[in-house]
Amino acid sequence: MAYRKLGRTNKHRKSMLATLTKDLIKYERIETTETRAKEVRKFLDKMVTYGKDGSLVARRKALAFLQNDKECVKKVFDDLAVRYAKRNGGYTRILKLDERRGDDALMVILELVERDAD
Repeated sequence: MAYRKLGRTNKHRKSMLATLTKDLIKYERIETTETRAKEVRKFLDKMVTYGKDGSLVARRKALAFLQNDKECVKKVFDDLAVRYAKRNGGYTRILKLDERRGDDALMVILELVERDAD
């Protein structure tokens, strides 16, 4: 499986992607660069799939990836798994914004589809 290195070491990249995934689960909408958003989307899809599975093994895998954040894992298994029960993927959308001022990186909003309006 090909992946983007994002100019980071392996540990830093995994930690950054886990943190962005936790933020997306918690707030259901984040603003980040386009390349990071495309990588985070893969991991969020995996977390929702774990939630739809609902087994103890899936819960432990989600806990391991999300750095033992129990609130996020609870939201994935109790809220997101129910919300996306009839959907077979495509849990996020990317809305493009302007370039970032310092380095002209394309900024996007990554958000969950069918998210709460509040």
